[in-house]
Amino acid sequence: MAVLAKIRQRSALLIGVIALALFAFIIEGIFTSKGGGASAKDVGSIDGKDIAFEDFRVKVSNVEKSGQGISSTEAANRVWDQEVSIALLSAQFDKLGLRVGEKHLLEVLKADPNIGKNPMFLNSAGMFDVAKFKEYFKTNPEAAQYISEKEKDAELNAKFQIYNTLVKSGLYTTTSEGKLKYEMEANKVSFAYAGALYSSIKDSDVKISDSEIVDYMKKNEKKFKADATREIQYVLVEDKASKEDEAEIKAKITALLNGRVEYNAKTGKNDTLPGFKSATNIAEFVNSNSDVPYDSTYVPKNALPAVDADKLFSLPTGAIYGPYVFGRYYAISKSLGFKAGVNAKASHILIGYEGSQTPNAKEKRTKEEAKAKAEEILAQVQANPDSFMMLAFTSSDDSSAQQGGDLGYFGPNQMVKPFNDFVFNNGIGKVGLVETPFGFHIIKITDKQDGIRLATIAQKIEPSEATSDKVFTLATKFEMDAANKDFAATAKELGLKVAAPVTAKAMDEQFGPLGNQRNIIRWAFDKETSVGDVKRFELANIGHVIAQYKSENKSGLVSVTLARPYVESILKNKKKAEMLKAKMTGSTLEAMAKSAGVAVQQAADVTMDNPVLPGGVGQEPKVVGNAFALAANKVSAPIEGNTGVYVVKNIKTVKAPALPNHAEYVAKVKAQSASDASRILPALKANAKIEDNRLQFNY
Repeated sequence: MAVLAKIRQRSALLIGVIALALFAFIIEGIFTSKGGGASAKDVGSIDGKDIAFEDFRVKVSNVEKSGQGISSTEAANRVWDQEVSIALLSAQFDKLGLRVGEKHLLEVLKADPNIGKNPMFLNSAGMFDVAKFKEYFKTNPEAAQYISEKEKDAELNAKFQIYNTLVKSGLYTTTSEGKLKYEMEANKVSFAYAGALYSSIKDSDVKISDSEIVDYMKKNEKKFKADATREIQYVLVEDKASKEDEAEIKAKITALLNGRVEYNAKTGKNDTLPGFKSATNIAEFVNSNSDVPYDSTYVPKNALPAVDADKLFSLPTGAIYGPYVFGRYYAISKSLGFKAGVNAKASHILIGYEGSQTPNAKEKRTKEEAKAKAEEILAQVQANPDSFMMLAFTSSDDSSAQQGGDLGYFGPNQMVKPFNDFVFNNGIGKVGLVETPFGFHIIKITDKQDGIRLATIAQKIEPSEATSDKVFTLATKFEMDAANKDFAATAKELGLKVAAPVTAKAMDEQFGPLGNQRNIIRWAFDKETSVGDVKRFELANIGHVIAQYKSENKSGLVSVTLARPYVESILKNKKKAEMLKAKMTGSTLEAMAKSAGVAVQQAADVTMDNPVLPGGVGQEPKVVGNAFALAANKVSAPIEGNTGVYVVKNIKTVKAPALPNHAEYVAKVKAQSASDASRILPALKANAKIEDNRLQFNY
């Protein structure tokens, strides 16, 4: 409390200091790179080609305004990825000398529904009219900029289509590859084997150091390549209600049940105010005392708080239940009555016709033809109710056909009136035919839900001012103490817990389990922040995070923390393999199996295309490959497999008969490699020299 008191006493001085700091920051921003100053005009470069900040900023702003609900950092990341891709691909287009003609450009533009389906550009037959399209932009100069930008995008798109076609055309599958595929599928080997599994040695008996993980990553650099990262450890001091706060809120809401006497200063007399039990204007009483406004709708049982649903749903009219907790609220509820059939569940089969508002008509038909078909389907359903789902799959023009016509639960007046009236005026199981502007509906009522109307007073369970003050004081004390002492030890002294560290890249937004906390990551990457620095951040509706910039990873590899879950098991298996090999002594398969304490097992007719060992072992391509390589009755040396160390003895190898033509297998390999063209862009990025300055502009 002492720290908080001092801050409050000096609030006027703080305001003055903040004002000066802001003024200094604005002046500094004119001369420095932050905020787009003169010394940093480019947001980055790709193979020497600069990306101007102003152009980048405009594109980011447009993405932010696109209505997709994304943040400025997400928008910046999206635009950056797009700029990198365009720059790298454009360089390839230029090397190849790709050019796009007007005809190709128009085809790409037409594919945009805003252009190709725009009534202004269609002829009397409903087809795209090039002359109308050109004439519009000739006579409307104000639209020229729009189409100019569209043409730039269309040109890139057209060039990419040509480039992609060239790449795909260059992908070739040879006859030898087809032959190999055939042999991998058809050649078979039978063998005996002994397998000592890695799982037979406890993980706790094998230790892997950080340096061993780093060495492994360096040897496999491409797999673990990453942007520079910073590791941030933190403590979360939650600003949440104490037990005393909860008890006070519960007592406050309980007190609302009964009336109370309150002095009226105007009349000079005591007024008796009604409580929740006796209030006559329920809506007014709820709205005056609740953090959640009054809701007059009837709700089904499954919409009530799960723990208290049974008791709430069975409340007699006028009865009160509570206080009870749901979510972050204490509540009391009063039953205002019960109503049958407040929600309904139905399935339908929609038959549309020309002129109806059918969204997905499967075939053209007149209204008379549609009615006749609907009546025919109705007769089928009435004769065999179980056929409804299949008829919906095959005949319905509505998207609900994929669910067998099921529309789920809905309330009164959510459906068009004739549909609504049929469903809510008939009982469960009723089937009928209804016409609406969408067409003819064969409707089956499948369920109904009863509902209860509750008047609920809910008050949020939140910390009192005294509790928030204590939390603030604790967080501030920890921030100050940790700045000069060991972070973990200081946390322990104050009864706080250090969370698992977060490894972040410069343009990340997500901060571990705390979600989007871009300000913490930006602070860690600020050039003024040094290793060991500590800073407190106030998080709305959460509390205080006290973060420490723990370390920086400049190696170009992912951090040991991130790599360990994947690498550790590989390295442990390597060490276990050496331990198991040492056990497998002897000159025969049986002797080696005995020395390792395992049984000899049999595998019959195994192929390289599906190198699975029996008994649930899984795929062991090295083991099966060695079995194929051995002559009959020969025993292998110990083999490090995926699940253990194996020794095999070839019993019999059966070679597949020669084929005059391997076209079928060439086609299989070709189909498997069809997606190889998509690897072009990642490969270009891996070999490009990319400089990223986005962090300097505070994205």
